[in-house]
Amino acid sequence: MKYCRFSLNHVAQYGLVESVAGREEITRVFSIPPEHADTLEDIPTTRIVPLLLSEAILLAPVTPSKIVCVGRNYRAHAAELGNEPPTEPLIFLKPPSSLLDPNGVIVRPRVAERVDFEGELGVVMGSRCFRPAADFDVRSCILGYTVVNDVTARDLQKKDAQWTRGKGFDTFCPVGPVVVSRDEIDPCAGISLETRVNSQIRQSGNTRDFIFSLDIIIRYVTDFMTLMPGDLIATGTPEGVGSLVDGDVVEVSVERIGTLRNSVRNQESAN
Repeated sequence: MKYCRFSLNHVAQYGLVESVAGREEITRVFSIPPEHADTLEDIPTTRIVPLLLSEAILLAPVTPSKIVCVGRNYRAHAAELGNEPPTEPLIFLKPPSSLLDPNGVIVRPRVAERVDFEGELGVVMGSRCFRPAADFDVRSCILGYTVVNDVTARDLQKKDAQWTRGKGFDTFCPVGPVVVSRDEIDPCAGISLETRVNSQIRQSGNTRDFIFSLDIIIRYVTDFMTLMPGDLIATGTPEGVGSLVDGDVVEVSVERIGTLRNSVRNQESAN
């Protein structure tokens, strides 16, 4: 099952996305946010006049209490920035205010000299998780998967002792366009990821190359922090990160989920 969050008559709604005659359409709206249900299949829906996903006003499909990110979860990415692979998950946070809708504008702040793209698989939590038992399947706490671009002011990240500023600017966390339920995707088996800038491939990776699996990441995080329904985990980016400049269009595609597309503008020229 696949869903999006979109604006309908100026009201944010969660919509069921289905393939109709080879095109993705929003066919129903959910009565409650998906993270408030045990499973997506349990949510009551109301049929609407079908709306093409490509023509909808899409919003970020998550409204998390926190955005938990995993740094350097691909060996080749750690190496390309001159870092050793971590021996345990490297965790940092992005503020919810950094969320950006699909097709929204990434704003390059005046204070940053270099702003990079980082395409990633996103994990959306479906239930509360804190210090689960050793025999508990933590993947049962996952609602689904989405696409994330962990935009980074690279020069500020390197300058600061902490990564909060370099990772946390408004618009620095594009997410979407949809969430796909956990039963349709298995990152452990391998999900491909590709990032393009102005239609040129810049990143090409696969979740098979994670240093730390989702099980390890979730257990590590929930040993010190409660993950709540709707929380977002960005699982790390493969090699090939690079800078974005005014006028660029960046697209992150994750197999069986879709493509997250955003344009880039300098702060001075952004509306």
